[in-house]
Amino acid sequence: MRQFDQSLKEVKRVLLTMGEKLEIAVDKAVRSLATQNDILAKQVVLDDKEMDRLETVIDDTVAKLIATQQPVAKDLRLLIAAIKIASDMERMADLAVNIAQVTIEMKESNLVLFKELIDIPKMAQITQKMVNDGINSYIDGNTDLAKQLAKMDNQVDQMYCDLLKELSFYMQEKQHVEVAIKLCFVARYLERIADHATNIAESVVYIETGKQVDLN
Repeated sequence: MRQFDQSLKEVKRVLLTMGEKLEIAVDKAVRSLATQNDILAKQVVLDDKEMDRLETVIDDTVAKLIATQQPVAKDLRLLIAAIKIASDMERMADLAVNIAQVTIEMKESNLVLFKELIDIPKMAQITQKMVNDGINSYIDGNTDLAKQLAKMDNQVDQMYCDLLKELSFYMQEKQHVEVAIKLCFVARYLERIADHATNIAESVVYIETGKQVDLN
């Protein structure tokens, strides 16, 4: 059992590392867009390989633990959830890459922002906090913290809807259509990141209660 505890501790450490790298990726991606820094954007794309590697580490470690330790009840749920959380974080990292690629595409097409970005960075800050709280709720088994993510997800959803309405006005001006559409995509990517973060919260509730819940 001691070996299981040590291995589980390692799984949690890797998930924490993924969470930290994910927060950095979202921050860099949105900053690259706000400052039109394609060098920073390309860094996000390159760094995504490490997230893929870490997800594989989680998958392999958990598979070995299940095969050799045959965990049951809550221990088994912890491991199953770890695989799902790693998958959610890998998808979130892919979405951060998508944001970075918008910056790269804009630079290559000589497109420029027609307004200062305000709502998108705010959405990014909330999603970063959701990732942080989601991982911490898993580490600590804190279902109350996990359930708070649903409220933050609602906030991101509302900001997404409000931003789409605002951008629709800019689309009426021919010169702003292409950039406005790209910003709509960025807002959608952030909204999806928030959804994946909420999935982490659902996994935490599943670990602690054994019940599947829908917090979205």
